[in-house]
Amino acid sequence: MRILISGASVAGPALAYWLNRYGFAVTVVERAPTLRKTGGHAIDLFRPAMDIVEQMGILERVLAKKTGTEHLAMYREGHDRPIELEIRRVLSAVSDRHVEIMRDDLSEILYDATRDDVEYVFGDSIAAISDDGEVRFDSGREAAYDLVIGADGLHSNVRRLVFGPESQFSTWIGAYLAVASVPNHLGLDGRMEGITGVGRMAGMYGAAHMDDARALFLFRTPRQLDYHHRDVAGQKRLLRERFAGVGWEVPRLMDEVDRTSAFYFDSITQLRLDTWSRGRVTLVGDAGYCPGPAVGGSTSLAVVGAYILAGELATYGGDHLRAFPAYEAEIGDYVRRSRTFAINAAKRIVPGSSFDLSALAATVWLIDHLPVGLTRAAAKISSKGVRLHDSIALKDYSAFTVAGAR
Repeated sequence: MRILISGASVAGPALAYWLNRYGFAVTVVERAPTLRKTGGHAIDLFRPAMDIVEQMGILERVLAKKTGTEHLAMYREGHDRPIELEIRRVLSAVSDRHVEIMRDDLSEILYDATRDDVEYVFGDSIAAISDDGEVRFDSGREAAYDLVIGADGLHSNVRRLVFGPESQFSTWIGAYLAVASVPNHLGLDGRMEGITGVGRMAGMYGAAHMDDARALFLFRTPRQLDYHHRDVAGQKRLLRERFAGVGWEVPRLMDEVDRTSAFYFDSITQLRLDTWSRGRVTLVGDAGYCPGPAVGGSTSLAVVGAYILAGELATYGGDHLRAFPAYEAEIGDYVRRSRTFAINAAKRIVPGSSFDLSALAATVWLIDHLPVGLTRAAAKISSKGVRLHDSIALKDYSAFTVAGAR
């Protein structure tokens, strides 16, 4: 059975790994000419995703590339002293097993784990998909597949071709995110520093295995901005406008943003589709159910979604008429809870008023001074979904592994 996956970032290679393990013939097509190495930003893997990574045999490589960010020092606009926080206090409350890793590092590890067993086609993209699985590519070549899976991110090409324009399914949840690769002039290792004010936050972090650092920007606007997601110059202008007059290291970081080619900018947008499957096509990860970049644990959700989709296809012998609904039923509650969590997180992470800013400072102070065990216990009884990732129980699909598959 031949399966085509569009996208070679995280969800695509993770799905390819499991599909190959269950005996499916897999091709991954990626628009970029090579594996993307554009700097990337730090992402989180929580317990279910970590358990899956361990089953894949790549845990040691993932741990070797962890950022190791353990301490946060955040200034408030108009204040001279920073708010200090041991990040492990927050993370231990959120999950019993966690690692932060750069997205590009995780993508490379997943690619290396699959490149010998899966066909990768770079520099091409899907132009059309017929109801019977005939695919025409931008390059002009044509091929037939039993199933086509969109793992091509928030701005999914497969979703657009099969389900319709992104605007039908996307909901802006009030904020924007930018990440840039910059020189590590502060010598940050295991530490993030930044500044926050009403409606905006800027920070910078590094890691021992990185030669450079990442500048991170989050900001709110009363209305959605009008820009194209491929207009990098326009995005950089918008960012500079929003952070005009901010102190700390922001003026220098803005100069570095102007110079860097490794730059990411996007709205914190949530996808809300009633179904992720249509005919022989389904979606996985951000392409189908992005809860919101940076606020909803989308990478963990993508890894879990890939694992479940492959497992349900194996369970039903590749019969998509049964496997796709089973996949959606299995992952649905996780997706819905991630959406709710992301909306609340987007409101909290960038204070919308002076009161919210003071409340955030007070909360951080409290977390940093409470015993870790008490913070963890409070999180476990919270009704706000803080531990939503750890609450996911993974099904065991190991019975469907093909002999000799890696």
